[in-house]
Amino acid sequence: MQVTKITEEQQMPISIKKVYTQEELQREYDYILAQKILKSILEKGLISVDEFNKITELNRKTFSPYLAEIMP
Repeated sequence: MQVTKITEEQQMPISIKKVYTQEELQREYDYILAQKILKSILEKGLISVDEFNKITELNRKTFSPYLAEIMP
């Protein structure tokens, strides 16, 4: 078993806990729901992948989910 001593220089960064407002939680929920519906429409063949991607981008702008900037 290898043990590594953590010095001040090697300390792990402390994550900051995000506290969501009711409005932010509602936007997250609305975004997830919109994307579920959109995926269902795509799977039924009612829209193309290109249309799916365009609507997804619009949903991100409309609902502003917390992690939108790192979503593919």
